[in-house]
Amino acid sequence: MIPRYSRPEMAAIWEPENRFRIWFEIEAHACDAQAALGIIPKSAAREVWRKGKWEIDRIDAIERETKHDVIAFLTNLAEHVGPAARFVHQGMTSSDVLDTCLAVQLDQASALLLAAIDRLLAALEARAKEHKMTPTIGRSHGIHAEPVTFGLKLAGYWAEFARNRARLEAARREVATCAISGAVGTFAHVDPRVEAHVARKLGLAVEPVSTQVIPRDRHAMFFATLGVVASSLERLAVEIRHLQRTELREAEEFFSAGQKGSSAMPHKRNPVLSENITGLARLVRGMAIPAMENVALWHERDISHSSVERVIAPDATIALDFALHRAAGMIEKLVVYPEMMQRNLDALGGLVHSQRVLLALTQAGVSREDAYRIVQSNAMATWREGGSFKDRLLADPVVGRFLKKREVEAMFDLAHHFRRVDAIFRRVFAARPKAKRPARRRVRPA
Repeated sequence: MIPRYSRPEMAAIWEPENRFRIWFEIEAHACDAQAALGIIPKSAAREVWRKGKWEIDRIDAIERETKHDVIAFLTNLAEHVGPAARFVHQGMTSSDVLDTCLAVQLDQASALLLAAIDRLLAALEARAKEHKMTPTIGRSHGIHAEPVTFGLKLAGYWAEFARNRARLEAARREVATCAISGAVGTFAHVDPRVEAHVARKLGLAVEPVSTQVIPRDRHAMFFATLGVVASSLERLAVEIRHLQRTELREAEEFFSAGQKGSSAMPHKRNPVLSENITGLARLVRGMAIPAMENVALWHERDISHSSVERVIAPDATIALDFALHRAAGMIEKLVVYPEMMQRNLDALGGLVHSQRVLLALTQAGVSREDAYRIVQSNAMATWREGGSFKDRLLADPVVGRFLKKREVEAMFDLAHHFRRVDAIFRRVFAARPKAKRPARRRVRPA
């Protein structure tokens, strides 16, 4: 991912230094297990930890000749470890290192993504409670429907991202899987206890059946989950973009001192953050399809998945991490205009209360078909000619036969629409997700 959309903490996970550090840990922990089983000398395992070093430039130089990244790493490692290096990678194959390393990196990336979701959840909760009873118009098909509160809108997004958090935690557990099973996954040349030891040291689960590679349905689920999270971000971003339109002006992104909206038009205040989030969401969602296509590998393995994952693993996690933090910052600083919300709510002269009148007439003995016709005829006249919907109803003799004046007037009270908001808030925020700290990983053996 380009630096413009990268946060350093997430980008560092995909840097060569971190990748080679994890490769080294996998090999060194495997040596410890082999030594404990009496397969290699304990002194050799100690030498690997004590002398283990590598240089990225040297690895790159060796790979240009060998055309094999793991061999290049092992060759450079051996240059530092010396004779004991012959015991490194005993019975293992490259995929043991690559797949287990990817699991660690995706686990590390998940920890940052979960922290970003937590920040967004906190922002949504704070703003939802701030505007819990701020009246605004609910829209269906983009058309005024019935009153809601702005806080209720935001509470809905909070609930969605709470679900996304649970999805990501599940996807993280599923993809955080270790395989040290050797060629074609039979453990012919490596004891399964080696795999169990490495998995425990790295905080991973053991892959029950690896075919030399960890099955890619795990990764497909992970990247599909990132796509779902990105889709939720886009839904939030599109809402803000709509609310910021000049015709609505109900909310807008914070516009800082010195910020410019257009090179040509000095008056412009554009929703650039939410538009940026929308674009990044498209990228992340698009990476789910290649991850699903990676599931179908030839026989016990091929490497058609490798090039895909070298691109989508860093790009998807970096882009989503950036988008989540951008969304959190946008909500934290979102400028809300309650007076514009009220103006828009009143724009149709009270038509948004039509359902209450319809239901009141049916309760008074009018058939639903007749009640709908009576209410709609007054509503359409108000829609075409403007004025007060309530006044038209009060002047309608048919309505007057069934509803008293005070009954009609009571139907235009916003409080009726908001009487369940407290109950909804209690139901939503009672399901608060609890953040879990990621397990610490050892670099040196105990």
